[in-house]
Amino acid sequence: MKDIFSQREKCEEAKFKLDAEARFKAQARRDKLVGLWAAKKMGLSGDAADTYARAVIDTDVEYPGDAHVLRKVLADLSARGLAVDEADLRAEMARDLAIAEEQLTGEYPEALAADHERVGD
Repeated sequence: MKDIFSQREKCEEAKFKLDAEARFKAQARRDKLVGLWAAKKMGLSGDAADTYARAVIDTDVEYPGDAHVLRKVLADLSARGLAVDEADLRAEMARDLAIAEEQLTGEYPEALAADHERVGD
């Protein structure tokens, strides 16, 4: 009986880890897409757009949560004289999250990564 509970615990831990990784990757991809969207609005392209997108990703890594990304992007757009409503930016973030999740599903079709131990086989 103890073995069953141990296997169940390992399964739950693996699922938690996998879900956390998927959320992190999707949010980072979303932040990149939002950064590229904002960069385009600011007239940035090429390396400058990529650098800006990376800065948006770094903001969310350093200060997790949508509020920091919103604040950064809105402030940067405002500094360039571009008026973007917070609701519009939130809508863009939601669209980009859906795109990011779809992209990642295609890139990572396997349910388990190499560092996940299979249990119950």
